[in-house]
Amino acid sequence: MGIFDYEFMRNAFAAATIVAIVSGAIGYFLVLRGETFAGHALSHVGFPGATGAALLGLSPFLGLTVFTVIAGLGISLIGEKANRDVAIGLVLTMSLGLGLLFLHFYTSYAGMATNLLFGNVLGISQDTVWVLLGMSAGTLLALAIIARPLLFASLQPELAEARGVPTGLLTALFMVIVAFTTAEAIQIVGVLLVFALMVAPAATAMRLTRRFVSGVLLSIGLAVATAWASLLLAYATDWPTSFWITAIGGVAYAASHLPRWLRSRCAPDLLPEDVV
Repeated sequence: MGIFDYEFMRNAFAAATIVAIVSGAIGYFLVLRGETFAGHALSHVGFPGATGAALLGLSPFLGLTVFTVIAGLGISLIGEKANRDVAIGLVLTMSLGLGLLFLHFYTSYAGMATNLLFGNVLGISQDTVWVLLGMSAGTLLALAIIARPLLFASLQPELAEARGVPTGLLTALFMVIVAFTTAEAIQIVGVLLVFALMVAPAATAMRLTRRFVSGVLLSIGLAVATAWASLLLAYATDWPTSFWITAIGGVAYAASHLPRWLRSRCAPDLLPEDVV
């Protein structure tokens, strides 16, 4: 039988493609704005949200989405970056601790905790694919609406604020968008590894091109290619998909440094007398 003869593989490819497109686009802005730490924190908040929802008999996906969105709003309301980093660091530790506390009361959810922490793309149902598609469409639409002023505020925040751009509102809206994207990505790579799909392709794209449009498109392309290659390798080796996503993302980012390194190695050394 072929790989697409299995329904779970069709669902996995569909879900991974949807999430990779959104992660590539949102991740580019996340790296551009220097807010990757905030995105990492939001993924951890999803853990107690999901375990707490399961404890109450609710959908874990609903719980992690609600908690992540609330945390995104909270992060955006914290003022200066120094204070924000301290608060985010506290959120990281408290979230995992709270999630473990919930699991302490209901140890039957230990398997669910593993899926939350490391992802289980091969266990995604058709219904979840449709939910991810709807969330992704809304997320990308929201990003498209604020993309132009968000880019201006990201590159020249002081000038944008002087010209009346509502930078505070943009930050809040962007953090909500990041929260929804994080909730989607957790379904693929889990809480601990969401960084790989949201940040690695975007960081690699920014190393290869400085143009905004080509950078976003390249980030999306790299994220999709990483997701597809990881699923194929997982199918061939029976190794976890999340491992392959992190490995390929790391290799791609390392390879993006090669062009500049080769240019520096191939360029002739300038002697002092050569400098005018």
